[in-house]
Amino acid sequence: MDFWIQNYIASILFALIAGALILPNILHIAHKKHLYDTEEARKIHTGVVPRLGGVSFLPAIGISLCLIMGLELRIGGDEFDIAFENMLTPLLFAVAGVMLIYLVGVTDDLISVAYRTKFLFQIIGGCLFIGSGYEVYNLYGFCGLDELSMMASAFLTVFWAIYVLNAINLIDGIDGLACGLTVIALLWYSYVFYEAESYICLLICGATIGALVSFFYFNYFGRTSTHTKIFMGDTGALCLGYILVFLTISILNLPAGKEVVCGNPFIVGIAPLILPCFDVFRVFFHRLKKRRHPFHSDSTHIHHKLIYMGMSFHQVLWTLLAVDIVLMGVNLALCPFFNPTWIIAGDIVVWIVGNMLLTAAIHRREKRIGKILFD
Repeated sequence: MDFWIQNYIASILFALIAGALILPNILHIAHKKHLYDTEEARKIHTGVVPRLGGVSFLPAIGISLCLIMGLELRIGGDEFDIAFENMLTPLLFAVAGVMLIYLVGVTDDLISVAYRTKFLFQIIGGCLFIGSGYEVYNLYGFCGLDELSMMASAFLTVFWAIYVLNAINLIDGIDGLACGLTVIALLWYSYVFYEAESYICLLICGATIGALVSFFYFNYFGRTSTHTKIFMGDTGALCLGYILVFLTISILNLPAGKEVVCGNPFIVGIAPLILPCFDVFRVFFHRLKKRRHPFHSDSTHIHHKLIYMGMSFHQVLWTLLAVDIVLMGVNLALCPFFNPTWIIAGDIVVWIVGNMLLTAAIHRREKRIGKILFD
């Protein structure tokens, strides 16, 4: 078996085992200290459920990566040493950034943090990418833009960080959704990084998948009656968002000569994130249209709309994961043949029409049952 595939599998297993050991202890502490998610009208769950599952992500990922990298640096050959040295600077900055975001998430899950404060730390996290020299330097033809100026690159890097962090955080509305969408993205990125020989990023993908698999078991199959169910919380969603930002920027920064599979790096990086990124954009402007605060939570996300259609939580989850895979597949299939601007424009048209049809169907159901479901 290939040297890097062995390490990739090991990174998944180490993180999975670490997560499986950490999560029961988080559940025990959360129930003992009554650290539960709040029950509100807009929220779907019933009963008391801890929202600290994401606290396990960073330790599980860190344990896995440190073990793999430590062992290879100790007993491995030059192949690993070279790969590690090439990624050392951006990796150190990324670790500092994700730890900062992690601490903000933990604070928010425990005592709540004002959205302005969260935005401030998200900006700082984005600026750490700039400090590492790991920026959005090139859009590869999207909107007619290729190589960017220093100012434009810095702005887009911070914007992308904030955007993805909030997209993953806000899509986390039903069991397994943010987790499933992230795993789909990570599996695709794993293939991309393996083909591009960016092996440290490959290991990051593996470790994150392992941490998410252990979490998914408790989140999706756990039960409130047995105190085995747990939510991701802001800690988990923000950490996942930051890791995805790092990986997408890594794809845009692959060295010359490392051909990206399926063509355009912009589409290759953004394709798995279209569903959460489009949904947060639509919700933001829907709130503005209704003269609501754009950063105050409501029940207008895509998963809420499918629930209003009468679908069960399980049906909504697997439907949206399937839609995400189809959107990603279509974008990647079109990538070698069309300019990225036209591909994203097509995605926008499909998303708008799809949401209009879904809203119309909800209103028809409202008339049948005589109750307002969606505003």
